[in-house]
Amino acid sequence: MNITLGMKAPDFTSMTTFGQINLSDYNGHWVILFSHPGDFTPVCTTEFVAFAQANDQFEALNAKLIGLSIDSNTSHLAWVNQIYQLTGIQIPFPVIADRMADIANLYGMISPSVNKQETVRNVFFIDPAQIVRAILVYPLTNGRNIYEILRLLTAIQTTDKCNVITPANWEPGNPVMVPPPGTYNQLQERANPPGEPGLNCMDWFWCYKEDICK
Repeated sequence: MNITLGMKAPDFTSMTTFGQINLSDYNGHWVILFSHPGDFTPVCTTEFVAFAQANDQFEALNAKLIGLSIDSNTSHLAWVNQIYQLTGIQIPFPVIADRMADIANLYGMISPSVNKQETVRNVFFIDPAQIVRAILVYPLTNGRNIYEILRLLTAIQTTDKCNVITPANWEPGNPVMVPPPGTYNQLQERANPPGEPGLNCMDWFWCYKEDICK
């Protein structure tokens, strides 16, 4: 199945390290659904430690983490316990055991040209209405930047709340941008003095303002 931005995230029911869950249980929360190639692997272990360390930051953004691979629940449990034994870090989010790859195939997490047995590193940003808002895909060999996932989530939430857009390399607290005019009258209002208050414009289509979205 080809999951695209703006579509309803397909619901599912699955066993996890936290018991059985349904995606629909998370209605009203943001969900970061991410897949990993396999338990007891070095890159995945560093990612899970990093996700666990950032969990409070995701929670502060009303976001829930859910991991997934096609390993068994027993393997997941042994692995997260091993992470705890080695690092003292507990994995505070559920990990889906997708042994038959039902969810992986539903969400297109397996790239057959890369590997037919493992999920690549997908990240699905699902909003409180369970709409897919962003998708990131990383290769098997390279770990994700957890800060970038937090940054993008914050950017999307800022856009939703304050009707702004964010420029390249934007970080929370930096100036945001305003959408360009949609009509010629709006263009004239922005381009001619006194224009819209609070804007710093390079041109009529390219304007910044302070990020006061809280």
